[in-house]
This record gives sequence, C-alpha cells and structure tokens, in this order.
Amino acid sequence: MPLHLVKLSVGAISFKDHKDWVAERTRQAKAKGLPAHYVHITRMTPKRDTELLDGGSIYWVIKGEIAARQKLIGIEPFRDKDGIGRCRLVMQPKLIAVSPRPMRPFQGWRYLDAKSAPPDLGSAAESIARMPEPMKRELRELGLL
Repeated sequence: MPLHLVKLSVGAISFKDHKDWVAERTRQAKAKGLPAHYVHITRMTPKRDTELLDGGSIYWVIKGEIAARQKLIGIEPFRDKDGIGRCRLVMQPKLIAVSPRPMRPFQGWRYLDAKSAPPDLGSAAESIARMPEPMKRELRELGLL
C-alpha cells in the first residue's frame, strides 16, 4: 500500500493558482531542455522513500485544506552550492483535485497513509476547481460539496 506526503502550498490561494504555478514551472523546465516534471526542493529527505515511490502522491494543502495531489515519481537527495543537504521531490505535472479536508498549518511535510488520504473528486473535479474559493468553502460548510 502506498504512502503519501502532505505539504503546504505556500502562497497559493486556490487550486487554480497552484495549478497555474505547476504549469509555469513545468514550462520553464521544458524550455531548459529538462524533463516535463514538477520539482519541489525541500530541506529534509523522506526516510520512507521506497513506500512513497510505490504509487505515493504529494497532497497539497491550499488555504488550510488538503485540496490537490500530484503523483510522486522521484526522490533525489543532493547538496546545494553551499554544501547543504537538500532533496528534490519529483512529481508528474498533472494536478488532481481531491475531496477537500481541513488541515492546520505545519512546517515541512507529513506522512499520510493510504487509508487516510482524501479521495479524488473525479469527473466533477474541473468544474468544482473553477468555482471561486469563497463559494466552495461556503458549500462545504453547508454540507453541499
């Protein structure tokens, strides 16, 4: 059973905002002749990499809710130009909307087991993702979404 990570999407205000960010970073990578993957650099390297790479995803927290995920395809420890250990979390560029779940702020990342992971939104994902964020929050609070 795969293991997942949960990470804050710092600065993103909506699913669309994060999706646009991923698309731009992927476009920049392709322009440099790099593979069309989305890479996020973090300070710590996950210790449970084998479980994460066995079908795991990174679930993104956007404005206090787990709202999206990306399939994790690589974990690459490296040293930066100052000799500090870092890690590249390599993901597929496709962002998948998930059933929103509240999550308090935290630093770094957290492990998330498959049983606790929110389900994908499925065919309604695109139309729900295009809704204004305040409308989505109100519909969720009313139990309609």
